[in-house]
Amino acid sequence: MSEPSNAHASPEPTSGEVDAQLLAFRQSIDNIDAALIHLLAERFKVTQAVGRYKAEHDLPPADPAREDRQIERLRQLATASQLDPEFSEKFLRFVIDEVIHHHEQIRDEA
Repeated sequence: MSEPSNAHASPEPTSGEVDAQLLAFRQSIDNIDAALIHLLAERFKVTQAVGRYKAEHDLPPADPAREDRQIERLRQLATASQLDPEFSEKFLRFVIDEVIHHHEQIRDEA
């Protein structure tokens, strides 16, 4: 007599096991989100310094050529990391636009 084909398969996880796994996933997501916030905070500290430097030296708040280079570089990084390059560009564009806004504010206050 042959064994059923699923005789060696792992049993279905219990509700408690699923909840524990979901909790573990969510904890990792929470840790990553915290790291992202800390990284963005550090990035904006530096870009605020750049904004002050630009204002002191009468440089424009935006640098479209650098922005284009950064977007292309990060699209390539995203692709290599198996992240949607369209998403990464939208995210970076959002950050860049916010940085430019800060630079304009710093310039206007100078």
